[in-house]
Amino acid sequence: METNQLNSGSLKELQVGECLLTKVYKTKTEKIQFEFAEIVVAKNRPVSAMTVLNSSDNRFSSGARFSWSIAEPLDASEVFGINFGDDGDWEMGVKANGNTCEMMELNILNPTFNDLRFRVRLVETTEPTANQQKYADDMGVDVTETQAKRAGKDGDYILHQGQHIFMNSYVDLLPEGNNPESIFLTSDTERGTVKANTGVKADEVEVMM
Repeated sequence: METNQLNSGSLKELQVGECLLTKVYKTKTEKIQFEFAEIVVAKNRPVSAMTVLNSSDNRFSSGARFSWSIAEPLDASEVFGINFGDDGDWEMGVKANGNTCEMMELNILNPTFNDLRFRVRLVETTEPTANQQKYADDMGVDVTETQAKRAGKDGDYILHQGQHIFMNSYVDLLPEGNNPESIFLTSDTERGTVKANTGVKADEVEVMM
């Protein structure tokens, strides 16, 4: 079976355990940025029935989580067998943040490199990353407004021991059959109590393997 085939998958048909390389964007530098998507479900936290029963409502997503990875065009062209140079099939498009840029639609299902699969790993923390803080500062808003975890779009904030939760995403290369070790903090609603604490103990996180 051929690997890294264009238009071999879609967000709508994406299943748990699959990864989709959705798009690639040109950046303000000489590098390009890939967008990966994967449905990541925490252990003992199944896909929400509300998501399934409201699939035609655009306020409910496929459940896919996204992660982005920067690359050199020449190296990426060799990995995926696609021309990402300036003479590639770039088109003007609009990113999720409303900015326009040159991009390519890829929709490559389960992209690979040397028999290793690209996979999305999520890590929840109670502190924003430097990039999350910078993005909020550039927008002139509090970091919780743009980056803190909510119960659905525009829903209530989800807290861990009274603190906001921030989601960080990474793209890993893993052998077939291995799953990313995503880390999810237990929410106060799951714990049945709200308790402010600056520390996070090992027994207060979920690890998905």
